[in-house]
Amino acid sequence: MNKTYRTISGDTWDSIALQQMGSELHMTRLMEANRKHRAIFTFPAGIELVIPEVPDETAAGLPPWKQ
Repeated sequence: MNKTYRTISGDTWDSIALQQMGSELHMTRLMEANRKHRAIFTFPAGIELVIPEVPDETAAGLPPWKQ
């Protein structure tokens, strides 16, 4: 289930991805989930964004007996 996040003034895509999803590398996934706001670089306060689920990628890199 996706959660939501209400922006504070000065938020950026990468800072939200880091804070809410654990890594700036999830910024593209975050932007895809919030297409109508993609033109915003620095957010004003009060915009509600959908925070998509982050797949568990740690097990994928492990051998089968450690998963």
